[in-house]
Parts: sequence; structure tokens; C-alpha cells
Amino acid sequence: MLQTVLSSRAGKTGFITLNRPEAINALGMSMIEAIAKAFADFSADDTIAAIVFEGTGTRGFCAGGDVRAVRQAVLDGDTAKAERFFEAEYKLNGAIAKSAKPVVALTDGVVMGGGLGLAGHARFRIATSNARFAMPESAIGFFCDVGVNTILAKAPLHRALAFLLTGTIVDAADALGLGLTDCVVPEGALPEVRDMLISAIEVGDVPTSITNVMQAHGVDAGIAGFIANADAHEAIFAKGDAAEILNALAENGDSAAAAFLDVLTTRCPTSLAVITANQLAARLTDIDGVLANDLALARWMIRRPDFAEGVRAVLVDKDRNAKWVPADITDVNNAEIIERLNHLA
Repeated sequence: MLQTVLSSRAGKTGFITLNRPEAINALGMSMIEAIAKAFADFSADDTIAAIVFEGTGTRGFCAGGDVRAVRQAVLDGDTAKAERFFEAEYKLNGAIAKSAKPVVALTDGVVMGGGLGLAGHARFRIATSNARFAMPESAIGFFCDVGVNTILAKAPLHRALAFLLTGTIVDAADALGLGLTDCVVPEGALPEVRDMLISAIEVGDVPTSITNVMQAHGVDAGIAGFIANADAHEAIFAKGDAAEILNALAENGDSAAAAFLDVLTTRCPTSLAVITANQLAARLTDIDGVLANDLALARWMIRRPDFAEGVRAVLVDKDRNAKWVPADITDVNNAEIIERLNHLA
């Protein structure tokens, strides 16, 4: 049987390699457990000076969590199994974010959902010009979790909400502007960067050595088109209320606003409200508080019919025709959402 997570070392560098390329390294429960064990082992090993995440295959670093399996557990009535998945995933996200040892993420291609939960919390994040980032949860009746709100809380609110609400796939230049990566290297450069990291980590101050490698290989990422559109509609997305954002986009009338609105009107209304509230809450707390909110929301959201319906429409039947309940954002119970957020209650 193929090992879906590989753990190896080269000198003082520990490598954790996602190895499920046929599924773009999507994270199942067994993978999360294997990653967590490898990470804990490297963290406790005094001969390891830095930990590096990478993925196999040509399609991407990681497409996210295996939400189809989570959906099936919910449909089977085993919500406890589904909850254990998120508990394990979020615990791993927190361990990466709070690691005492430098963590490096080498990403290429798809970096979505749970993939950002791994790579985004690394201290040093290196992406190729071919990398593509997204948090597409509003399309499946869920919300943007894995502690990503801690990362995006450092970005201007309008940029964070435009990205999180729409689930738009953005390129490396936009990822830089959103704070999702730190350095962009040419497509195909990761093997050379990897080798240089191994050599650099062997000698001298490790954070400085890693930074030097990034500076040596970093290139101009180009124009951040999504960021430009978000900035042009700052007053709309900065409202911090999902219903008000949709109304303002409808009233704006320009083509970019219309494009944003076209996407948002297909998204789950409850998801939009939850995503907005969760990002606002993240600006008032730390990674522990964010992950606690994520877990409280996950436990609630997987029990709502929108989650099973959204995953069905996008990933199972793929008809892209989800029936949301409620179907209109004005009917979403915002008070119910706020009750689940420790730092907005």
C-alpha cells in the first residue's frame, strides 16, 4: 500500500511529504495522524533544526481535507467521527503555528483549504509562480477554517473578506498581498531550493539561513489582479456584514462588482455570514482562540443540511446546483452564529 505521508531527513532538516498525488494530496484522517506524528517526532528531535513540508505530484501541494469522507460520516450518523477529523486537523494547525522550530512550506500548484492549514502557518512559506491558493468552503455549505483567519487577520479586512467569501482561486502574486505566502520562486525551482535549504540549515543561524535562500531565489510575482479588484471595492467589503456586502455590490454596478456578486449569489448564505463573523472574531484573539472558534463552528456546520448538500453539489454529483436552507442571506440567524464565537459573544 502506498504511504500517503513520507517522513525523511537530510542532515539537520526533517521533511514531511504529502504523498497522495492522485487526490492532489487531499487530507484524510490517517494522513493527518501521520503528519502530526512526524511533526511531533521532528519537534522532539534535538538533531533536527528545521521542518519542511512538501507535496508529491504535478498538480499541487494539497487540495484540502477529504470533506467527502466527512460528509459520509455525517450521513451515516457518525458525527463523532467527523468531529474527530476536525479536532485532529486543528490541533495540527496549532502545533505548526506555535512551533519552536522553524517550519518551511514548499508549495506548488493547488494550495487549498486544509493545504493552507499546513502551509499557511509555517514560519517560512515559499511558493512557485505556478501556485494557486483558495479557501472555497462557501461553495460547500461550510466555512473557512484551519486557523486561516489568524493569517488573514493581518491583511486589510476588505481583502480578507473578498478572498474568504468568494472562494476565488488566486495566484502567487495575490497570495503575497493576502499574506498567504512570503516568497515566490520560479516554476520548477523547488528542487534547487530544497537542496539549498538542506545545505543552509546545516550551518549558522537557521532562520537567517532560510531567509538567505528565499532572498536568493525570490522573483517578482507580477500583478496581483484579485487584490486590485478587492482594493477598488474596499468600501464594500470593509462593511463587515455579509448581507450589506451583497447589497452594496448589487448597487455598485461596475463589472468587477457584478462579477463578485455573481459568485456570491451561488454561495451558501449561512456560510457567508459565518465566514464574515469568524474573520471579525479572529481580529480580536490569537491562534488558540481562532482554532477554538473553528471547532465550535465545525461541530455546528456539519450538522446543518447545507454541508451535506454543498459537498454533494460540488464534489459528489458535481451538478453545482445546491439548494441552501435558508436560501436568502436576510433569513440567516446571525445571533445563532455569534453565540458560537467566543470573542464576539
